[in-house]
Amino acid sequence: MAIENLFDSASSVMTVVSFTTFVGILWWTFSRSNSDFDAAARLPFADEALDYAADVAPAQEERNHG
Repeated sequence: MAIENLFDSASSVMTVVSFTTFVGILWWTFSRSNSDFDAAARLPFADEALDYAADVAPAQEERNHG
């Protein structure tokens, strides 16, 4: 009988801890002070800008020398 009460209490405690953790993650994700997500969102486009600049530079040099 005592072990059943212990499991019921542990289940309730873990539910509260899990919900608190979930709310904390949501708060951290949507807080405006976290600018790391903006920088990470621009990473895929950084390579394209470098590739475009590398492709355009030789083409412009050929036009200037030709």
